[in-house]
Amino acid sequence: MALAGRAALRWGARLPSPSSCPAAALLCRPAGLSAACGRPYSSRGKEKLDMSTYPVESIRNFSIIAHVDHGKSTLADRLLEITGTISKTDRNKQVLDKLQVERERGITVKAQSASLFYNYEGINYLLNLIDTPGHVDFSYEVSRSLSACQGVILVVDANEGIQAQTVANFYLAFEAQLSIIPVINKIDLKNADPERVEKQIEKLFDIPTDECIRISAKQGTNVEKVLQKVIEKIPPPQCNTTDPLKALVFDSTFDHYRGVIANVALFGGEIAKGQKIVSAHTKKRYEVHEVGILTPDEQPTHKLYAGQVGYLVAGMKQVTEAQIGDTLFLYKQPGEPLPGFKSAKPMVFAGMYPIDQTEYNNLKSALERLTLNDSSVTVHRDSSLALGAGWRLGFLGLLHMEVFNQRLEQEYNMSVILTAPTVPYKAVLSSAKLIKEYGKDQITIINPAQFPDKLSVSEYLEPTVLGTIVTPPEYIGKIITLCQDRRAVQKDMLYIDENRVMLKYLFPLNEIVVDFYDALKSLSSGYASFDYEDAGYQSADLIKMDILLNGNPVEELATIIHSDKAYAAGKLLCERLKETIPRQLFEIAIQAAIGKKIIARETLKAYRKNVVAKCVG
Repeated sequence: MALAGRAALRWGARLPSPSSCPAAALLCRPAGLSAACGRPYSSRGKEKLDMSTYPVESIRNFSIIAHVDHGKSTLADRLLEITGTISKTDRNKQVLDKLQVERERGITVKAQSASLFYNYEGINYLLNLIDTPGHVDFSYEVSRSLSACQGVILVVDANEGIQAQTVANFYLAFEAQLSIIPVINKIDLKNADPERVEKQIEKLFDIPTDECIRISAKQGTNVEKVLQKVIEKIPPPQCNTTDPLKALVFDSTFDHYRGVIANVALFGGEIAKGQKIVSAHTKKRYEVHEVGILTPDEQPTHKLYAGQVGYLVAGMKQVTEAQIGDTLFLYKQPGEPLPGFKSAKPMVFAGMYPIDQTEYNNLKSALERLTLNDSSVTVHRDSSLALGAGWRLGFLGLLHMEVFNQRLEQEYNMSVILTAPTVPYKAVLSSAKLIKEYGKDQITIINPAQFPDKLSVSEYLEPTVLGTIVTPPEYIGKIITLCQDRRAVQKDMLYIDENRVMLKYLFPLNEIVVDFYDALKSLSSGYASFDYEDAGYQSADLIKMDILLNGNPVEELATIIHSDKAYAAGKLLCERLKETIPRQLFEIAIQAAIGKKIIARETLKAYRKNVVAKCVG
């Protein structure tokens, strides 16, 4: 590091002053000495920082929230550059997006944290930044990140204005009673209209227009003002180093050599290497091997103090030991556990099976490690006659399912078979025998094979969601028709301004889960945005549709569907199967059936020898 500093000075590069930038202070220090009092480097080759110089009053914990593609990660890159956390280069694009899937898709999937050092008006501040995802499928990551923060930066695109996910994320922060700093990004664009966006923010969120900061994260315009506003407006954490230790685990990853690495936010006390800690969830005892902060790479420290956010390695070998939302205490000093998190509610279920059953155990350990890093996925054991032993996984949405599958392939080299996604239905039982068997009068159905017969059920219930659509007014007619086709009920319609309308609809979840988003984007030329939240269950006329091949039902192709849509869906499925199944030496009848009644049929003709071919000519 010192060599790098000397080389920079030799070539005439201008280094920032050590007082304004701790990273510069490290460069200017003689090799082998630490910040505090000349301690040698740690065994891992990284110098340990002394975090006691940052009292609770000079700490600010904040998140960046926004709609998809409004420039959260770009703003995070500029903040990292301004504070000297990373060096300025042209290659700094989405520095905090570390996963391969994030780089390929250009979206944030995992919330990532980084500690920034910033000198403002002569005082050194420690700013803990969490960059969050913007897609509705990853809203659980956002709500988890907000629990470790006291304020948020709400980023809005100056060109697109307020979108559906902007509204959803604002209310998440508002309900958590966090300080909100509105930032209008991309003012350098040709069609940018920051005045219009300021009026939208004032009308929808009741935030005065003079509080909005206009920036261009790409070019770095006005970004310094955002940091100053963070220090002025966001309060420090309400905690004390003299209190007993309370550490909230808000994320965790698995390392093959060191075991589980837990990301923690300290709500009281201090933690250091060698201390013994206890988990409130598992009651197991651990010894702390290493503590540190993320800058955004791991940087070991001597201690972590109340109000700070960092990581902790404590020799947790089992994936199940680091429960997200768990509270850690010092051994023999237990306290009241922190509230933790509401568990994520899966919206979409799909079966996952290994392509080869010999890979079952490898897939099992890969699933355990990946669900540690993505705690919103639920896992239940399942088996199928055709596909063997596997799992039924619950996801927050279709994109979440695709990303999870892609991560399995890229990070663990696992190829799997995924069944068609379904949603969780409920059945209110009327049969005394079934009520006794299940021990309750209402059951949840996540697999069509478990669908009970109509004779033993008083009513079926389907999940619903409250959807928010933000669109330009010229597409309203097409969008209303699309929503009615999907059995949706209109709840509200609000003109944000002359260029934006917000529609609220109550949708059955199974109508939007597969292709609604694509249809909405194509109808509105890509301008409409969509967000949804859970709205409970409602009564529905549901039936189970079986697919028969030569009279034999195929369990994996069975679906639960609304009776109004059964005929069209059955016909479409039969036609697609006819195109997919290879022809055989015998005829195959493909049928869709409801109970004993056949509602659609396609016949796959057999290969036959053409006997009369040689008679021609």
